Amino acid sequence: MKGFFRQSMAWLHTWVGLLPAWILYFVFLTGTAGYVNYEIDQWMQPELPAPQAVADPVTAARHAEQWLRETSPPGTSRWRIYLPSDRPNRVAYQLRVSHAGGGQFGKAILDASTGAVIEPRQTGGGQALYVMHYALHYLPTLAGWWIVGICTMLMLVALVTGIVVHKKIFKEFFTFRPGKGQRSWLDAHNVASVVSLPFQLMITYSGLVLFLFTCIPFVLMGVYGTGDEARKQFDREAYSELRSTASAGRPAPLVPLQDLVRQSLALWPPGQAPLVIDVRHPGDANARIFLRPRLSTTALRPQADALLFDGTTGTLLQRVAPERRPASILRDTLFSLHEGVFAGPVLRSLYVLSGLLGAAMIATGAILWTVKRRPGNAPAARDVDLVSRLNIGTFVGLPVAITAYFWANRLLPVNLPDRADWEVHAMFLTWATLLVHAALRPPERSWTEQLRLAAAAFALLPLLNALTTDRHLAQSLSAGDWVFAGFDLVMLGLGLLFAAAARQARVNAAASIALNVATSDVSAREPPLRCGTAARARTDRPRPGWRCSRP
Repeated sequence: MKGFFRQSMAWLHTWVGLLPAWILYFVFLTGTAGYVNYEIDQWMQPELPAPQAVADPVTAARHAEQWLRETSPPGTSRWRIYLPSDRPNRVAYQLRVSHAGGGQFGKAILDASTGAVIEPRQTGGGQALYVMHYALHYLPTLAGWWIVGICTMLMLVALVTGIVVHKKIFKEFFTFRPGKGQRSWLDAHNVASVVSLPFQLMITYSGLVLFLFTCIPFVLMGVYGTGDEARKQFDREAYSELRSTASAGRPAPLVPLQDLVRQSLALWPPGQAPLVIDVRHPGDANARIFLRPRLSTTALRPQADALLFDGTTGTLLQRVAPERRPASILRDTLFSLHEGVFAGPVLRSLYVLSGLLGAAMIATGAILWTVKRRPGNAPAARDVDLVSRLNIGTFVGLPVAITAYFWANRLLPVNLPDRADWEVHAMFLTWATLLVHAALRPPERSWTEQLRLAAAAFALLPLLNALTTDRHLAQSLSAGDWVFAGFDLVMLGLGLLFAAAARQARVNAAASIALNVATSDVSAREPPLRCGTAARARTDRPRPGWRCSRP
C-alpha cells in the first residue's frame, strides 16, 4: 500500500512539476533579481553617486522641502518624500498636482547630502524585473496574477509530493555522482531541492497567501460582497491608515518638515527613522503631514507608530500602531519573509542563493524528464523533443535575455523616447530569438551554442560597463563601491559557470554524435530487430517490456 501511494505521488510530482516549469523558472529568476533590485537600479543608473554613509534624515528633509517649494506649481495637492536608507542611499521626491482635467506628476532624485538634482537615465531597473515575477509582462495585471498564482499552487503540490517520493531525502543531500547521465541529473535535482527545501516551502506558501484574494476571491465576496465599495470596506477594516481632511481653500504657511523629523526621532524607539514624509494640501490651512517609519529589521516587523501632524501648527494629531491582531501578524510576517525586507547583506545573499537553487531545481527536473524518456541515442518522441527544445530556449535563453536587458541599458541612446520600455523589449526579443533557435537547431548543438552565447554575454558585460561609463571594476574596487564591483564580479562568475557548462555540453554532444555514427555502422551490417509478438509488425523501435531478437 505504501509503495502504491508513493508511486501515485511520483506521477503527480512529475506532471505538476513539469507543466508550469518554464513559467516558474521565469518567476524564480526575476524574483531572485528582486532581492537585489535596488542594487540593480544603482548599476543601471550609473549617473547616481556611489553609496556612502546614510545621510542625516533632518538634512535630507530640509533639502527635499527646499526643492519642492521651488518647483511646485500652484494647486499642488500632495508632496511625497522618500528619505534615504541603507537600501538605497538616495532621496526620491514625488509631488502630485491636481487639475480639473486630471492629475499631473513631477519627480526628481536629489543628492541626500547636498540637495543637488541628479538626472539619471530612464530605466526599468531592478524594479521591472521584480514586478515581472508576479505580474509577468505584456499581459493584463489580473491575468498575470492568475497565471502566477495557479503555477504557485502547482509548485506547492510538487514540493509536498516530492517530499513523499524521496524517502531517502537526507541521504540524497550528500549524494552526487557526476558523469552518470540520468543518475547525475537526478542527483543534481535532489541536491538542489533538499538544500533549498525550507526556502522553497516558505516562498511558495507565503506567495499563495499574498495571492489569497486573487486566487480565492470567494472568501472576500462571501463576507463583504462584490464591487469596489466592498473592497474598500475590507481595506478599511484590514489595514489601519492615517486619515486626511479635505482642502480648506485658505492659504497658510507649512511648518518646516525638518522640525517634524526631529520630533519623530524623539517619539520613536532608538534605531527607527522616518522613511516616508507624505504632505497633503501643502500651503493650505488643512494641511496634514504623515510620517512613516522604516520597516523593521526582523521578520515579525515590530514597527514604530506612524504619525499624523497638523501641517500648519506641527501638533501631533494621531499615532497609528501597526496591526497586531493574529491575522495581521501572520500576514506581515509572511510578507516580510517572502520579500526579505528585513534582511541584511549576508541574509540577502542567502535569499539570492536559495532563489537560484530553486531555479536549478526546476531546470534539472524538466531536463531529467527528457533524459528518462530518451534512453541512449534513441530518436525522441514529439513530446520529448518539444520539452527538450523548450528547456534549451528557457533555461539558457532566459538568462541570456536578462543579460540583454543589461546590455540594452548601456547601448540604447540615453535620450531615446520610452527608453525603459525598449530595455524590456530587448529582453523579450532576445528570449524569443533563442526559443526560435532552439526550435530550429539539433538539441545537441543548440545546448552548446546557447551556453557559449550565455558565457560571452555575462563575461563581457563588465567590459561593456568599462567602455560606456567611468565606473569600471578596478575603479569600483579602489573606491569601495561594492554595488558596481559586486555586480561586475557576479557577471564574471556567471560567465565562467556558463563557459564550463558549454564545454561539458560540447563533450556530451561529441560523444552523442560518435555513438550515432557507431550505431549506424553496426545497424548497416546487422539484420533489423524483430520485437514484440508474432502478430506485431517488425520494428526497429522496441517498446518497454518487449523482447527483441535478430533473425
